[in-house]
Amino acid sequence: MFTGIVAGTGRISQIQGDEVVRIVIDFSMVSTDGLVEGASVSVDGTCLTVVEIDGQMISFDVIPETLSLTTLGEKIVGHWVNLERALKMGDELGGHLLSGHIMGVGEIIERSESDDHLDLLIDCPDDILKFVQQKGYIAIDGISLTIGKVDNGGFALHLIPETIKLTTIGGKGLGEHVNIEVDSMTQTIVSTVERILEERV
Repeated sequence: MFTGIVAGTGRISQIQGDEVVRIVIDFSMVSTDGLVEGASVSVDGTCLTVVEIDGQMISFDVIPETLSLTTLGEKIVGHWVNLERALKMGDELGGHLLSGHIMGVGEIIERSESDDHLDLLIDCPDDILKFVQQKGYIAIDGISLTIGKVDNGGFALHLIPETIKLTTIGGKGLGEHVNIEVDSMTQTIVSTVERILEERV
C-alpha cells in the first residue's frame, strides 16, 4: 500500500528487454535505507517489485500488461519518475490509501501556469470518469491530489508549488499522458450502487 505522498523523483538510467522490460532507476534523491529485493515501490503510481539493488541503482522488471496499461511503456532513458516506498505500520498517512494498481491513462489537454500554481485539465476515459467526483481523492502519477471541477470529458487539477517542486507533474506538457488511480473506497461505492440499480431493473 502507498499514500500518494511522493518521496522524491528518480531518473531512468537503463531500459532493457523486449517483452518483460527491466527498468533501472537512479534513487540518489530518495532514501534506500532498508530497501530489499522483493520490496514494493510506487513508480509514477505503478506498484513495482525491486528485483536488483546496485548501490543507488534500483532495478524493476515490468511485464507487457503493465507497459500497455500505464505510461511506463512510453518511458525512455533520461525520463524522471515519481517514487514512493511502501507504507509501513505506524507511518503517517498524509495522502490517501493507494494500491499502485493503475486504472488507466489520461491526457493533459489544458495547462495554465503562474508563479504560485499550476492548473491542468485531464481528459479521462469514460470507464474511469464515472468514479471521479469534485473534491474527491485521485492519484495522478502516484501523487495524491484533490479533484477540481469535473465535466463530461475530464477533470481539473489545481497544484500548489510544493507539489510541483517535489514531483514530475510540473514538467508535464500538453498531450502528455498520466497514470490514474481513483480512491478504492469511491470505486467500491460506485460499483455497489451500479450493481444494486442493475438488479432492480
